[in-house]
Amino acid sequence: MKELLKEIKSCVHCAAHLPLGPNPVVSASPNSKIMIIGQAPGTVVHKSGVPWDDKSGDNLRSWLGIDKETFYNPEMIAIMPMGFCYPGKGKSGDLPPRKECAPLWHDQIWSHLKDVQLTLLIGQYAQNAYLADQTKKTLTETVRNFKEYLPKYYVLPHPSPRNNIWRAKNEWFDKEVLPSLKVEVAGILKG
Repeated sequence: MKELLKEIKSCVHCAAHLPLGPNPVVSASPNSKIMIIGQAPGTVVHKSGVPWDDKSGDNLRSWLGIDKETFYNPEMIAIMPMGFCYPGKGKSGDLPPRKECAPLWHDQIWSHLKDVQLTLLIGQYAQNAYLADQTKKTLTETVRNFKEYLPKYYVLPHPSPRNNIWRAKNEWFDKEVLPSLKVEVAGILKG
């Protein structure tokens, strides 16, 4: 695993397409209990090299009911985005994750993971990749039906503060999904 992570961190496969250059962000251990698969790092995370080191990460940790120490302990939490580097800016936010990363690295990382008991699929890119035709017509419908994907997957919207409007329109998320998620995560991390 250490050699693989070193190889990923030195990857320049799609450097020509990355406006800020490559800086792959990933964290895992063969003993990781929970896998988090998100979209791609933003500019803050690109600069720090620390996954979820921004307001979205603060929200995600709150959703999970865990502190930074637990979140950044790869023995507990593995973090593998769909795109490992910042993809650049688009018209209404960051561009989608580069399509090269997941096929290049995901299976190799999974081959080293022996203890993952739950995978969080955050956002439509992760959900489409891992659930394929099992997703609903919209991300909202997929998340509303989160129990259908358990016990293997937990489907979530992106925890960006930009999604606060979505949360306000979908109060069931805070009432039903987040309490269930916290219980699930606590049970796995406590063993």
